[in-house]
Amino acid sequence: MRFTIDEQLADGRGRTGTLELAHGVVRTPAYMPCASRAAVRACPPGEIAAAGVQIVVANAYHLHLRPGEDVVGDCGGLHRFMRWDRPILTDSGGFQVFSLADRNCITEEGVTFRSPVDGHEILLTPELSVQIQMTLGGDIAMPLDECCPCPAERDYVERSIERTLRWAERSLAAHRHDAQRLFGIVQGGVYPQLRARSARATAELGFPGFGIGGLSVGERRDEMLVALRAAMAALPADRPVHLMGVGTPLDIVDCAAEGVDLFDCVLPTRNARHGGVMTWEGVLRIAAAEHERDTRTLSEECDCPACAQGFSRAYLRHLFRIKEPLGWQLLSLHNVRFYTQLLERVRAAIAADALGELRAQLSAWSERDRA
Repeated sequence: MRFTIDEQLADGRGRTGTLELAHGVVRTPAYMPCASRAAVRACPPGEIAAAGVQIVVANAYHLHLRPGEDVVGDCGGLHRFMRWDRPILTDSGGFQVFSLADRNCITEEGVTFRSPVDGHEILLTPELSVQIQMTLGGDIAMPLDECCPCPAERDYVERSIERTLRWAERSLAAHRHDAQRLFGIVQGGVYPQLRARSARATAELGFPGFGIGGLSVGERRDEMLVALRAAMAALPADRPVHLMGVGTPLDIVDCAAEGVDLFDCVLPTRNARHGGVMTWEGVLRIAAAEHERDTRTLSEECDCPACAQGFSRAYLRHLFRIKEPLGWQLLSLHNVRFYTQLLERVRAAIAADALGELRAQLSAWSERDRA
């Protein structure tokens, strides 16, 4: 892996960069769609590549449950399995273990939980998480960490970050994959001092890049930004940073201004499945009666398959209302393209030292959506 900073804001940490990985180059800041189960929901790999996606995020927890990492490995690894020839980041699934799994029990050894698929008991250790991700063969892997609930008492969060650090050391010792890089994860809840402590200690372990986890889990937006700034200030400036699970358009702009390089979020495809369409004029509700005879495309500024081929809002509304899978696919691809366009504009704005102008546009966009 090689990371180069190309442009930087005159006043701030925001930067553009070039991240060279085993399966290709990523221009940062970049958006990574969630391919948790080896698929971006309703979106064929070739279509999301055409939409400008450079890298996707898969999930070791989900893939361990089904089909199993050995199946993926026997099929040639995750890239061949899902027919995606660009970079992949695999998440350990720690967040899913703590939020989705039934009756999890945390010990120093790892996390014991019951599979939501068949109920059998699984002990997920830092070593097993690393082994799963080495077998999957992604370009970037993330160690098992403890994702604290929100809210959480400071004493609990303090103990948690120390356990996460011990797990990080074990993960480093277990990781042996020449074409894959293991990032460290910073935790610390909404406590700036704990975020800074976690970031410094994680950096001292020598990771080539970092994830910042445990944000956008229920805290106030201002708390998220304060915690992020504390972590970013304590991390080495020459290494890439992935902000895990944070992804409204305004959040992306504000966090890119703080120096974040990689973002992942399920919002584009999740919103599409519920009829929420992202446009530069705001969020469009495709099921609304006003679109019943609307012959306009979703957006004149978009070149996604739905917009480029001239599908009308009326037709897409019809597909959505009859639950036709083509509708979910077209709306999902549109929203994914909106996010890749957003990050293209973020990179251009940073290069032009004009991120504030883009932020003002998206702030007005967010206010209209709330209204």
